[in-house]
Amino acid sequence: MRYCFGVDIGGTTVKMGLFEETGAVLEKWEIVTNTADEGKAILPDIAASIANKIVERQLSREDIVGVGAGIPAPVTEDGIVNGSANLGWKYKEVRSELEALTGLKAKVGNDANVAALGEMWKGAGAGQTNMIMVTLGTGVGGGIIVGGKVVTGSNGAGGEIGHICVNYEETESCGCGSKGCLEQYSSATGIVRMAKKKLEKTSEKTVLVKETVTAKDVFDAVKAGDAVAIEVAEDFGRYLGYALANIAALTDPSVIVIGGGVSKAGEILLTFVEKAFEERRFFANHVAFTLATLGNDAGIYGAAKLVLD
Repeated sequence: MRYCFGVDIGGTTVKMGLFEETGAVLEKWEIVTNTADEGKAILPDIAASIANKIVERQLSREDIVGVGAGIPAPVTEDGIVNGSANLGWKYKEVRSELEALTGLKAKVGNDANVAALGEMWKGAGAGQTNMIMVTLGTGVGGGIIVGGKVVTGSNGAGGEIGHICVNYEETESCGCGSKGCLEQYSSATGIVRMAKKKLEKTSEKTVLVKETVTAKDVFDAVKAGDAVAIEVAEDFGRYLGYALANIAALTDPSVIVIGGGVSKAGEILLTFVEKAFEERRFFANHVAFTLATLGNDAGIYGAAKLVLD
């Protein structure tokens, strides 16, 4: 039996998994992400944890295919990161450093792209090779897979779905510095932003409270038939559905997978997105929508798949 390690590097913790090459996960664990001193200790800590696991499991290095890692930053095909705000890294040759530290073959990629690969391999997109994944959390992340391969791009910034411009009239800036990005409307913070603006103007009765409203509140109210919440959800769905129709016209996916914290609203969320998508899709794009199934494990699964390919 051959094995590999999947690593999902986050700003607070590093999630790690030991996998059989079939995709069966043998063990999952976490270590703290030490971001002190520009994140100097992050890769050595990961290498030490892998070395300990090899000894603990009495694995032969000849049976280990390698280690894959997802990183919260654009990552080039050569495994180079040109800055990661969450980790403190500036220019870093992650792949070569990880190989030198572990003595194993390494492959690295952007964390959202890697999570998409995980969902394609063992999650909601299993069996498909052309897929879009959108993660709706504090921001909007994404990964685009064509022919079974992640779209990385020349700067490692392929699949940055959250920064497609969807409103050319927007006057407020996105966190990226641009204006009118999808992230301003379809992330958890974006939904709250739209809800607050709606609550400032409406006189309709609603259970939503401007000072405390959350994205969860909005979809809970939608399920209860709250008219104002439904209007917010329709706006959310229109922005996201239209953006996905544009991406689908370019990539022709068979499935669109939606994950992240906002997706916990469940199937009702998909109804708003699908409706808008159908209004704008190219006639030849026949796409299934589904919710992600791997949750926080998508990153380690995708990282493992990255090194197995």
